[in-house]
Amino acid sequence: MLKRSLAQRSWSTARFGSLLAAPPEIRLFSVLNRPPPNYEGHVPLTTIERGALAVGSALGSLLNPRRHDLIAALGEATATPYFIYRLRNAMLASPTGRRILRDRPRITSQTLSMPYLRTLPPNTVGRTYAAWLDREGVSPDTRDQVRYIDNEECAYVMQRYRECHDFSHALTGLPVFIEGEIALKGFEYANTLLPMTGLSLTAVLRLKKAERERFFSTYLPWALANGFKAKEVINVYWEEQLETDVDDLRAELGVEKPPDLRDTRKMLREKRKAEKAAKEAKDRIGGLKDA
Repeated sequence: MLKRSLAQRSWSTARFGSLLAAPPEIRLFSVLNRPPPNYEGHVPLTTIERGALAVGSALGSLLNPRRHDLIAALGEATATPYFIYRLRNAMLASPTGRRILRDRPRITSQTLSMPYLRTLPPNTVGRTYAAWLDREGVSPDTRDQVRYIDNEECAYVMQRYRECHDFSHALTGLPVFIEGEIALKGFEYANTLLPMTGLSLTAVLRLKKAERERFFSTYLPWALANGFKAKEVINVYWEEQLETDVDDLRAELGVEKPPDLRDTRKMLREKRKAEKAAKEAKDRIGGLKDA
């Protein structure tokens, strides 16, 4: 137990310590001499443009959390120059992460056969992923292409993070509505240190009082504890884990599944409905007695 604790402490120190390293070389330019793109779709930005993009996308996504394009832009604008390199270095430090960087797999409906995933045994990673997509009405083809990260390899790392996001949903069982998304963003922040995931937690202000209380008492503690102690989820080669038992993968990564948020909300709705019905029945009986 002591060895495991020391190992986790050393790993956490390494995770944060990598942020203290000198940043990579940054190309300086102006809007009048913008350099050519480093990859297809790349848009080089000046420091001022990047700052403006970060502020504008942060405000826009806070006002409208459904604007996934703004959330994506916020993620890219705030990931450099340190955080996306830290995540890339975490992949380089892992044999599996290095293979992912070499193979450059993509997660789309073309690269993953959804009909095949639905035929896998229950509780496999692939079946759990497909069932989550079907339940939430989500497609793997909705992720924006990275545009504002200069380093081509780091751009792929960000793309990989985005395309694996739904696997993290399936792994944790968290739904897509705002309460579930905030909880998953908390987990991802603790696990990746990407600023956008931490900034997304401000959306807790949009929750109802009961939802905020549930988030702070249950889901935020779960997210931070599991995100920090878990292995780097970015290093999971999901395409090779489709037939793995999802509980075994959770145990390997060190991720505990949180309370089912949909079941919790359903039970609370049924409880309120029963209480309302009981009150109405009591009022009717009282009215009959008065008559």
